Amino acid sequence: MTKDIAGIILAGGQSRRMGGGDKGLLALGGRSLLDHVVARFAPQVGPLVLSANRDPARFAGVGLPVVADTVKGFAGPLAGILTGLEWAAANTACEAVVTAEGDTPFLPENLVERLAAAVDERPGAIAVACSGGKRHPTFALWPLALHDALRRFPVDEDVRRVSASIDRHDFVDVEFSMLISGGHLHDPFFNINTSDDLARAERLLQSMKA
Repeated sequence: MTKDIAGIILAGGQSRRMGGGDKGLLALGGRSLLDHVVARFAPQVGPLVLSANRDPARFAGVGLPVVADTVKGFAGPLAGILTGLEWAAANTACEAVVTAEGDTPFLPENLVERLAAAVDERPGAIAVACSGGKRHPTFALWPLALHDALRRFPVDEDVRRVSASIDRHDFVDVEFSMLISGGHLHDPFFNINTSDDLARAERLLQSMKA
């Protein structure tokens, strides 16, 4: 556990391709997607909160504090990242947060350790997870000192793409290995967007247990 780093699970998506609702509450292997994410992510960080809008009571079973966006309107994951930074600055002694999506049940169990190591000698830099040559902007380490600068993107400039905010700061990409299961390679940042994705995740989960 890296106790001086807070964790923020981003669970505020509108899940249009799943017919609406909260993807994180969908069942996978007898547990919710969020339960899988928490099981992998919580041991890696100190304080951990869920970033989500609307009624927080629907996440009562997850057992985490829920923080709503501080940016008006549905501003996407960048608003959740910003909210997490502001929450950590006001409520913890942490110097950084690591963000993760709430629909990625196979996220790396060394995510935080490797992101933190990548910027150990680059204070103020963002560390961004990558796999298979693809960057995953919502899986990143964010120094708390960036929260004022990041707030300008959605509030003053109407910039909502996480990757755009990363590109305008010092950052380092951190490559993570693919998962190997059942003779196939799987992206550890594979997220659930459709019912087919959920079925694929179920098969992967079962093959990992075999």
